[in-house]
Amino acid sequence: MSNSNREFEGLKALGRKTEYRQDYAPEVLETFENKHEDVDYWVTFRCPEFTTLCPITGQPDFAEIIIRYIPAKRMVESKSLKLYLFSFRNHGDFHEDAVNIIRKDLTRLMQPKYIEVVGLFTPRGGIAIHPFANYGQPGTKYEKMAEQRFCQHGLSN
Repeated sequence: MSNSNREFEGLKALGRKTEYRQDYAPEVLETFENKHEDVDYWVTFRCPEFTTLCPITGQPDFAEIIIRYIPAKRMVESKSLKLYLFSFRNHGDFHEDAVNIIRKDLTRLMQPKYIEVVGLFTPRGGIAIHPFANYGQPGTKYEKMAEQRFCQHGLSN
């Protein structure tokens, strides 16, 4: 993508020198137009090196974050998502909070038809925590889908 096309799309991070934020930074997230809005399809991001800090002990917590969504008009740009997830590195949040914050930030940013975020946190003290948060556009089949996937989540574990 040429610089002029990137500027047209409004993307700032892609193709530029990477600047890492030192704390939670939702403002780094960027979107671009979904050229296939008329079709339902899945986009999945697997982020196996997610790190955040325990808000009590300050010890690092490690996880794989899995983000799955069905886009509407806008899609998240992957480098900006990487920078956003990296911004949790020095931020203190419980596992459940981190997953819900990510889901809410991405929903606010893209207004997807459907989105789900799963955190597969590595065990600490012998306990692994795997929070799940999802959303479907209200009043649509995606809202019903969110309810079904939520109720079925974890049944096979």
